[in-house]
Parts: sequence; C-alpha cells; structure tokens
Amino acid sequence: MADSHCIFWFRRDLRLTDNKGLETALKSGKPVLPIFIFDKAILEELPEEDARVSFIHKQLCKISESLKNDHKSGLAVFHGEPEAIFKRLISEGTVAAVYTNRDYEPYARKRDQAVEALLKENDIPFHTCKDQVIFEKSEVVKDDGDPYVVYTPYMKKWKEHFEPEKHLQKTDSVSDAGDFLRDRDFPWISLEDMGFKPSEIEVPDYDLSTSLIDNYEDTRNFPAKDGTSHLGPHLRFGTISVRQAAKKALDSENETFLNELIWREFFMQILWHYPETVNNAFKKKYDRIPWRNKEEEFEKWKNGNTGYQLVDAGMRQLNKTGYMHNRVRMLVASFLCKHLLIDWRWGEAYFAEKLLDYEQASNVGNWQWAAGSGVDAAPYFRIFNPMTQVDKFDKGRNYIRQWVEEVDTDSYPDKIVDHKEARERCLETYKEALN
Repeated sequence: MADSHCIFWFRRDLRLTDNKGLETALKSGKPVLPIFIFDKAILEELPEEDARVSFIHKQLCKISESLKNDHKSGLAVFHGEPEAIFKRLISEGTVAAVYTNRDYEPYARKRDQAVEALLKENDIPFHTCKDQVIFEKSEVVKDDGDPYVVYTPYMKKWKEHFEPEKHLQKTDSVSDAGDFLRDRDFPWISLEDMGFKPSEIEVPDYDLSTSLIDNYEDTRNFPAKDGTSHLGPHLRFGTISVRQAAKKALDSENETFLNELIWREFFMQILWHYPETVNNAFKKKYDRIPWRNKEEEFEKWKNGNTGYQLVDAGMRQLNKTGYMHNRVRMLVASFLCKHLLIDWRWGEAYFAEKLLDYEQASNVGNWQWAAGSGVDAAPYFRIFNPMTQVDKFDKGRNYIRQWVEEVDTDSYPDKIVDHKEARERCLETYKEALN
C-alpha cells in the first residue's frame, strides 16, 4: 500500500521529545499519524471540572500546535472506546502498524490486549515500547526470579542494574527520526464536546533545579516549605520523561531524589506482579479487619473537619488544589485507617478522584502501607500521633494556618475522636482480626 501510514497512540507520554514509542514509529520508514483517545470508560467516572482532563487537553493543544508549525501535520483526537476508534481507523484501509508506549495498570493491560487482538485480525502489527519507567515488569527481580516485595533490596538491585549511558540515552529528535502524515483531516474534540468544563485548578510547573534536588532531603518533610518538585503529574502524564528526571537526580550528590523515583517503579512492578492488590490486601489476612466505615466520619475526614489540625490542613489543601504534601498524605491516610477504622479502599478512591498526580500503583501501594496490609508495610501497631506530627513537621503551624483559617477560633471543630482511645481501639481490632 503506497499510501499506508503508521499510527502512534499517545497515552501517558504527552510530549514530542524523548518519547521512545514515537521515535520508533518515526523510524518505521512510513509517515506517522499521531492520535490520542479520550477513553469513555475512564472519563465517565470523573467530575465535569476534572483538572486532569483539562491538563491533558491543554497538553494536546500544545502538541497539535507544534506538529502544525514544525511539521505541517497534526494530531487526531478522538472520544470513545479505543477498540471502536481503531475499528474506524482500520476501515480506512491504510494502517500499516500501530506503535505505543506500554502501560502497566490492570485496566490498561486489558484494553491493550483487546486492541492488539483486533489489529491482529486485520494483520496489523502492534508495537509497544518501554518509556515511562527505567525498569519494567521483571527486569529487577530477586536472583530466583521472584519479585521483590520490600523496597530496600529492590532499590539496591535497581541501582546495580542501572547504567546511565544505556538507560538514560535520549531518543533522537523528532525531526531526525522520520516524518508525520500530512494533507489529512485531523479530527479534534473540545472539553465541552465531551461534557467537561475547564478546571480552575492548574497543574503547577515542575521544579528540577539543582538547588531543589540538592536540598531535597532537608526540606521535603516540611509542608510549609516549597521543597518538593511537583513532578508527580508530569511523570503521570508524561509531559517530562523519567529519563530526564533521573538524569537531573544523578547530577546531584543527594540520592534521596533518585530513591523517590525508584519508589515509583517499585510500586509499579508490585502492581504488575500482583494486580489483585487494587482491590485486595496484599497480606490477605488484613482483609479480615472489621472496618467501622462510618459515613459521617468519612465526610468529616474528606472535608478537613476532624479537629486534628494537620489532618484537616492536608485534606483542605487536597480539595482546593489537587495536591497534598507527601508527609501529610501519610498522616491523613494513617488517621483514616487507624484512628477512624475506615477501609483503606475508601481513602484510595477519594485520592484517585482528587489527586492531580494520581497514579494507581503508588496510590494503592501507599494506602496499603498506611493500613499495614501492603508490601514493605509498617507494623500495624505503629500509629502516627497527629499532635506530635505537628511538633515535628509544622512547629510554627504555618502550613496549618494557611489551610485552616478558623484554627484558633471557636468555630474550629472538636476532635472527632480521642487519640488515646482511637489508638487502643485500633490495636485491639487489628490484633483480634489478625490472630
């Protein structure tokens, strides 16, 4: 077919630079049609002003503009079920191959299997590339081939395998690699067409400055300081490559930042090997815990009205901005599971709805850690004290005052539960269920 072309399917890699799948497609020798599909199955779960949908749409506008200006080409954007969209594209009869970057979440794996089967029926190859991680699947495992379920030995093996020259090699620039399809009608869709509105919440730019990374260990635990990179959403949606982030981390003598990138990959390989942990406790006996699951207490936790200042500040920051400082995330998660005895899955689902940087592997992994039911988990009897956490991490109460304006007034709510009583109740409940 003289006029056949390849398709590159954007998903979690919304950039034209250092994009493994895109480069591979461009090197195929055929012109490339770049596409993005707003997946109905994912979108129907989301509120109409979802900040992540707005962010994705904005990035697609940038990519489209760049393709138009630099390559006289464009980006085809669809809204529907991926399988149905590919049926449409195949029916045009000119698709030679489809390229994309791998996604490791359970839903994505099923979706890709269905698309691959459809393409195979039509004798169209489906090529997938590793792009959003340095190591994937079983590339870092124990000597006997079993997956690691404890972070520290995984991290050490990750570093043993890591070769910067090999793993941080940047892809060719788009212009050098090949050419895009031109002279074509590129379908487009607006937020409004899909039933969404632009969000007032903006995804902040990331900060990978040398000073931030060099001081990361000293500043990252204090929520009143702006000592974090805000890299999460950008890695999640691929507006930056993980290779670029890892290279910045290597340029610093402080390994803490690189270790955080490795945590992300640790949780990704856990989800790959144990996809059932999305709904089930990794340590199966923890599914025996009789959660109290009081709706009214869950509402108070969600809205930042528990009477515990640091917990409330974190939840209000999340609701207002789509972001919560990581140190505070640990506290609010522990508080929900341990103080209120509410199922970690409730908290995980709420974070999934609100977090700009929501990534299923890390979210599930961290929530199970908080509940004590996950891999590498803290023992269940370690329960954060919400008052001493203030003394340790927000002593001047600057972060608290920023998010809980009425904190020092009579209108601030009473404590939802007594810390000592809640702690004892938790220990008793867990002990009974697990023995």
